[in-house]
Amino acid sequence: MQIREYQQWLEAWDKARGWDRVAPAHTLIHALEELGEVARLMLQWEGYKDAASPEKLHADLEEELSDVFVFLFKLAYQTGVDVEAALARGQAKAEGRYDDTEQARAMLARYHARQAEEYERLTQK
Repeated sequence: MQIREYQQWLEAWDKARGWDRVAPAHTLIHALEELGEVARLMLQWEGYKDAASPEKLHADLEEELSDVFVFLFKLAYQTGVDVEAALARGQAKAEGRYDDTEQARAMLARYHARQAEEYERLTQK
């Protein structure tokens, strides 16, 4: 499936049901609601909360991420954003910003070290 084709399909599908007439701000609210469900599942993924099973957790995460994507694609068509073109620009930006892989790895090492320091600080109380 091509990204642009999906975006066009979603817009046509919504229009056939009248769902294209939802305010973009409400579409964003729905996307945030779905993202909250993803956040709840990530707490299970990382072991903070119990999950029924790894298989169910993975299936639930797949479903909720799909819901987030649907609302983001909808927000994009509602605001005239071509997702495929936007992703291409974002890819070029990332390539330009983090072209030096050694520098990027050093940034990640600093990030992980800071996380470890913070974890140590929190567990010393």
